[in-house]
Amino acid sequence: MDSTVERSREQTMFSILIAISFAHLLNDMMQSVIPSIYPLLKEKYGFSFGQIGVITLVYQMTASILQPFVGRYADRHPMPFSLSIGMMFTFAGMVIVSFANTFLLILLSVSIIGWGSSIFHPEASRIAQMAAGGKKGLAQSIFQVGGNGGSAIGPLLAALIVIPFGQSSISVFAIAALVAAATLYWVGLWYRERIHTAAKVLKQTGEAVVKLSEGKIKWAFITLIVLIFSKYFYLSCMTSYFTFFLIDKFGVDVSTSQICLFIFLGAVAVGTVIGGWVGDRYGRKYVILGSIFGAAPFALLLPYVGFTLTIILSVVVGFVIASAFSAIVVYATELKPGKVGMVAGLFFGLMFGLGGIGSAFFGWLADLTSIEFIFKVSALLPLLGITASFLPNIDPRR
Repeated sequence: MDSTVERSREQTMFSILIAISFAHLLNDMMQSVIPSIYPLLKEKYGFSFGQIGVITLVYQMTASILQPFVGRYADRHPMPFSLSIGMMFTFAGMVIVSFANTFLLILLSVSIIGWGSSIFHPEASRIAQMAAGGKKGLAQSIFQVGGNGGSAIGPLLAALIVIPFGQSSISVFAIAALVAAATLYWVGLWYRERIHTAAKVLKQTGEAVVKLSEGKIKWAFITLIVLIFSKYFYLSCMTSYFTFFLIDKFGVDVSTSQICLFIFLGAVAVGTVIGGWVGDRYGRKYVILGSIFGAAPFALLLPYVGFTLTIILSVVVGFVIASAFSAIVVYATELKPGKVGMVAGLFFGLMFGLGGIGSAFFGWLADLTSIEFIFKVSALLPLLGITASFLPNIDPRR
């Protein structure tokens, strides 16, 4: 085996993983500001819950549709500096949303942010696995926890900056896009030097995976899609409407509800890292099963308890259910070694797309019924996690 490839497989490049995780943090921090200001937009422009759902749907769909195609292209034609380019789309979208004063202009701005996300995620996941050194679950989790951390920080910063100073203050967050673009340019330089060995590294690190028939691989992918659906339909309800739920049921103010959302998303960030480490050690199938199905009892109880216990249960649910995504992405790429960009793009795309559809659906349902009702309905979704028991066992590369 080529010595360069062997060294690439053995060494975990933590500096690169931390850099793309930091960029992921900044990227998702900016994006999470959008749902965090929904109460402000609803009050300022008189939007319905259905319109709030459409805003999320437009962002999530533009952030999802392009991802598999970007990933497929990157597998064949690596693009070291595409990450910086994608971040500039996010920069433009954040600037536009800060002064958008019509529903259509807000939709345009969030769609541009979505395009940036489509460019960023597939190639960043590919780089994470390239830098993994055999610890693919941990590497994917380090990358993913940056995004989860950014999603948690966004609502907190929105409560501290946007709520007191208004919509125009969103432009401050565009500075983060410039910082992320500079960071990703450095990552691009590292990636460019290793393009010729990247394909060999990604292919050979997948050679130890148990060989499965095409039929079993197909059904494994269908099962993973069902699991992504259950996880992100539920999370779409939590991230888009948890603040409204707390305000409606317990009468808290907007800032308090944002802090509670920050606590929930913080638990999601912590759970992500734990899930990747456990998946590398004990197998990804068991992490996926325990994560989604294991969150079901706590999710079912959450809509029926008092304020303090609601926050505690949200932390437990966020921590438990978060560990699944990194395990799902790595599990899927082990089914299709050598197609990391396409597979990662597919599942990131599903994550965004299903999340957007879920947000629009629950917004529509909330207009017909109530916020409390949609939390009771969405709590049933983690029960679909039991389907993970049908996944074939694949031993992670040791």
